[in-house]
Amino acid sequence: MAILSVNNVSKKFGDVIALDNISFGIQREEFISLLGPSGCGKTTALRIIAGLEEPSSGRIDIEGKDVTAVPPFRRNTGMVFQSYALFPHMSIYENIAFGLRMRKIDENTIKIKVQNALELFHLGGYDHRYPHQLSGGEQQRVALARALAIEPVLLLLDEPLSNLDAKLREEMRTEVKLIHKKIGISTLFVTHDQEEALTLSDRVLVMDQGNIVESGTPAQIYQNPSSAFTADFIGHSNLFNAKVVNFSKEKMTVETDGGWQLRASIRQELSIGEEVLIVVKQERIKLEDLEEQRNNYLTSGNLFDARISMVNFLGPTIHFICELEGGIIQVRCANSPQLRALHPGQDVQLSWEQEDSVIIKK
Repeated sequence: MAILSVNNVSKKFGDVIALDNISFGIQREEFISLLGPSGCGKTTALRIIAGLEEPSSGRIDIEGKDVTAVPPFRRNTGMVFQSYALFPHMSIYENIAFGLRMRKIDENTIKIKVQNALELFHLGGYDHRYPHQLSGGEQQRVALARALAIEPVLLLLDEPLSNLDAKLREEMRTEVKLIHKKIGISTLFVTHDQEEALTLSDRVLVMDQGNIVESGTPAQIYQNPSSAFTADFIGHSNLFNAKVVNFSKEKMTVETDGGWQLRASIRQELSIGEEVLIVVKQERIKLEDLEEQRNNYLTSGNLFDARISMVNFLGPTIHFICELEGGIIQVRCANSPQLRALHPGQDVQLSWEQEDSVIIKK
């Protein structure tokens, strides 16, 4: 039985359609992310599941029971808000105990559960402090502890890492993953940060304009997207409009609008002349200085001469924008002394294997 089932849920705000008949489920101990840009409907979906918004149509089931009209405190869910929503006038102990008291738990049991939650999130000795005395990361731990202290069947996380600085966000991402692995609670995580979704999730649901446009494992949606939106939104990709011009055994040749002949692996039925979108991840492209020894031609791959027009140093990686007749190709390479020496105006060779040319039907 699914812990959560979202069945044909829609939500309108006046004439604006925030959710357009979406359906999905979460299994026991599964970690699911709703990933998409601002305004795509992901937070609205989370608030409907939590009972903070009413759907215009559709049904929400938790553990097989219809909870569409059930108030939030009776849904057996724990929620962590983007702003943490801690009570400033309450101590850390009182904040974590709040949900337990709302459920009429006896004080001895509350004390045990609060202490267990404090230890789980490395907050021992913090019980008499107040939220304003804690760092952002510590406040987030308290919010998570409060949500889990009531032992919900479903944990709802509304961009809980977005207010943290980059280093702390990475640390907390690791901690969230370890906690989920330890206690195994079914979790729905809302984020616009693709790195968070790819790192934490068993499955990622990509949303756009109130719709779920794609669902899959992190590896599936990153390496082999099935929609143009996902291909553009996830990772750093080169996108080329093209037509199929030739088939040969297990590969095909397409011609881009810029006149380039690209080789790609055949993964679906296509016909000569059919219009497609070619997706090539920037990090799958190899870049070499033409003044060095030229690569042998890759019989199964793609090879182009180009000229660097811009170099962006990003620390662990270097981003190159390369010009060639008919357009530009962007490349991201691991930082190395050889690549740091390259500069705008320099001639280079670009190559990638046919398997890295992902074809999406239009």
